[in-house]
Parts: sequence; C-alpha cells; structure tokens
Amino acid sequence: MRFLVLGSGMQGRACAYDLLKNPSVESVTLADASAQSLAAAESLLKSPKARFLKADVSDAAKIKKLATAADVVVSCVPYFLNLKLAKAALAAKRHFVDLGGNTDIVRQELALGPQAKKAGVTILPDVGLGPGMTTTIAVHGMQQLDVVEEVYIRDGGLPQRPVPPMNYMLTFSEHGLINEYVEDATALRGGKVVRVAGLSEIESIDVPGLGRMEAAHAAGGLSTLAETFAGKVKTMDCKLIRYPGHCAVINAMSAMGFFSTEPRKIGKTTLAPRELSAVLFREHFLRPGDQDLVVIHSTVRGLKDGRRAEVVYDMLDRFDAKTGMTAMMRTTGFPASIVAQMLATGEIAKPGAYPVETGIPAELFLRHMKERGFNISWRLNFLDTPTPAAA
Repeated sequence: MRFLVLGSGMQGRACAYDLLKNPSVESVTLADASAQSLAAAESLLKSPKARFLKADVSDAAKIKKLATAADVVVSCVPYFLNLKLAKAALAAKRHFVDLGGNTDIVRQELALGPQAKKAGVTILPDVGLGPGMTTTIAVHGMQQLDVVEEVYIRDGGLPQRPVPPMNYMLTFSEHGLINEYVEDATALRGGKVVRVAGLSEIESIDVPGLGRMEAAHAAGGLSTLAETFAGKVKTMDCKLIRYPGHCAVINAMSAMGFFSTEPRKIGKTTLAPRELSAVLFREHFLRPGDQDLVVIHSTVRGLKDGRRAEVVYDMLDRFDAKTGMTAMMRTTGFPASIVAQMLATGEIAKPGAYPVETGIPAELFLRHMKERGFNISWRLNFLDTPTPAAA
C-alpha cells in the first residue's frame, strides 16, 4: 500500500505516523510547500518508508502526477483546496479522502460521484474528528436501535489545565475556530433541516472524567448528516463542549462585533474586526507546551425491542507524551489514516463519492480505533429500567 499525504502539518504528521505503523504499508509521501513543516514531520516519523517532498499542493497538475505513484491520496490541508485536490486524484484514478471543514465544498466533492464510479475509485470527504469520527459513532448508535428519534453529538478539544478567564487552548486553525463559533449550524427539528446560530442553546452537561461542562451549537459539525437523515430522525444536533463560562464570553465578543467581516476604518488603517480577532485568538489561545484533551459524549435515543432506549458514547483522549502528539492530532489524523487504509485494503470497496455516514462501515471503523488504543465506550440503556445493558 502506498499513500500520498498532502500537508505535513500537525494532522498530516499524525496521519502519516499511523500509516507507517502498518507493516504492510510500502511508502508514505508527505508533500508540503513548507520546508520547516516537512522537517518537523521527518523528526517525528523517522522511517525509511517515509518520503518528504517540497511541493505546492495547490498545483493540481503536480498533485495528479504525484498521485499516480500512490494508491490513496489523503488531504490534510485547508478545506478550500479539497475540491481541486479531489479532482486531481480522480484524474489520476486514485482514491481520495480529506479532513473536510466546509459543507458546501463537501457537497461539490460528492457531486463527483458518477465520475469516481466510472473511474473505479472512491472519494470520502470529512473523515477527521468532527465531522468524521463523531459522525461514524452516531451512525453506530443508530444501528443499535430499531427506531431512531434523537441524535445528540457532543465533542470538543480542550486544555487539560484550563487557564481563566477563557479556559481554552488552540488546537487547530484560529480561523476555523471562529467560523465554528459565529456561523450558523444545521440541526434537525421535527425531522426537518433548520439553521441555528453558532454557540446558541447553551446547555450544561455532565461529562465522565471532566465533570460539569457546557455545550453549544457548532457550525459545520453535522456536515451532511442532517440532510441524509431528514425525515427519518426527529431531532439531531451537534454541539461543541467547553469549560463553563467560555461560550458567554465569546457570545459577548460576537455581539460587540469582534467577528464582523465588514471592514472598519480605525485612524489611517482599515481592517475587518475578524482579522484582528483571529490574530488575538492565536496570541491568547496558542499555548505551546500545554497538553490538550479531546472528549466525545454523544447520545442516540429511540426504540429497541419496543421499549424506549438510548445508546451513550464516551471517549476521552489525552496528549501523548511519548510521541509529543496532541490529542487533536491523534483524533483527527488517525481517523483519516484508518479510512485511507480501509480503501487501500478493500474494506471499503464501493466506487463513487460518499458522505461519512453512508460510506464508512461504522462497526469496522470503531474496531480499528480501539486497536489504536482509543477508549471509546458505549452502553445501551433501557429508559424504563435503571439497569444498563452491557455493550
């Protein structure tokens, strides 16, 4: 098996690291325009099977040529490049997966389905943490019930040691973070797709291992999942998890216009407030040396054997001191690696373009995650009895 990983940043490194753990993998090529990023990847991986190539990954012709030497292309670069890269992989007749990040672009990738089917390859966008792993966990929960009525996805990346007053650390792009906070999210209400404001409907939840936390709507968290199950599931939403009080601070900043994209003239300078906020977010939330965690706490409710039941999932992953990889790197890069390997081995063997919820075998994916040490637990509770069923 041969893989081409586009982007040697934190998620690309984690993806390549997991790929190289498989003795059946012949080679992993990391391509990136940044020599510094490639050097950091080489320092982590230390494998004779790894190749590091300085290249402009936005050059579709270049990527098509590189893709011919691989079985699967994995995009770990910003979302706005994914459609171009998916087309390049398709032109080379190679499988393609990416980390997602923008539902509109994902829809355009899925529209390539007929061409991918004709070429005998598979395109699977959105295979990171969320959407991605959280989506597959939700699908697994739905498969445990006879009738599904409610799906509540809750996840977040957080510092292990929160620092007041914001109690947060940056584990991915500050621009992506702001987008999650201030853009509209989608949800299902009464079986219909609706739009809800980012960081709205704040709720208090008790999370195993963390205690009392808060959750609020996150833009892009569901991606295509709500559309796929519209009319089949009554209620569905995805909320990010934060330490209590964080969402109120961000909402106050939003109300004051700190995230506006409308340029403002300040003295002799003109800039959009969001540009400044992104810089300040990075300065305040980027905490090199701090250790992070990723938490998932999701619930699916409905009927099982004619009785009211729920399936509850929990996962808590922490910074890996042995490798120096953050929990966010592992929980985003490893799922992409798993899906890429499932394509290469034929465990996913249907050509075309598919969203996560219909393209990835949930049971098999979770088995692969557990093999990598991710402690994903789930339990089936009948709601008319206090005794949980063992899962």
